[in-house]
Amino acid sequence: MRAAGVGRALVVESELDRLDGTLSWAADETCLGVAAGCHPHNARAWDDRVAEQVCRAWVNPMVRAAGEIGLDYHYDHSPRDVQRRVFADQLSMAVDARLPVVIHAREADDDVVAVLRERPAATVVLHSFSSGATLRDAGLAAGWFFSFSGMVTFNSWALLDTVRAVPADRLLIETDSPYLAPVPHRGKRNEPAFVVEVARKLAAIRGVSFDEIAETTTNNALRVFWGQSI
Repeated sequence: MRAAGVGRALVVESELDRLDGTLSWAADETCLGVAAGCHPHNARAWDDRVAEQVCRAWVNPMVRAAGEIGLDYHYDHSPRDVQRRVFADQLSMAVDARLPVVIHAREADDDVVAVLRERPAATVVLHSFSSGATLRDAGLAAGWFFSFSGMVTFNSWALLDTVRAVPADRLLIETDSPYLAPVPHRGKRNEPAFVVEVARKLAAIRGVSFDEIAETTTNNALRVFWGQSI
């Protein structure tokens, strides 16, 4: 990561039984922050004990965001009504904790928008964005952040207008490691160093220099996750 010129990364830990170990490991690296939350796949496990575990994690200074939270109607590992309730609960908790929220949305755009609109104070990051007009238009109107992953480098990527439409001050890049490795690394285990390829592709799509995208997305990440004014 350092050799590739990537200065910071957010480690997303959605498996709460691994959270203590992840926080301990990340604490040794000043360039890392952590996002933590109950993923929609695990929403059926949500109870007072899990909610308390999440609350404790969110007061740790290493934790810079709540997430991934949201809805996943593709796999339906948890019932949809349970997913919506747990998403809403965590969203309210995150607003109270003054943490940005990293949103997982898969085949559930209408319901994701409905839940987010009920809590307009949330600082929203649409993680690994690949959704359609409903979530895109809601996000643009509400000033949410859009984070793009290695999918933008795939030949099948069709959302060029979405990439161009996001205001520069709302643009983020990510890997979604260990998945979605960008071209030319497709098929390999993804890693933070590969985010450089995402930046390179976004620069080409938006018609700006690589350096401009790198500076813009770095400043946005520092602002939303590390609370640094640039």
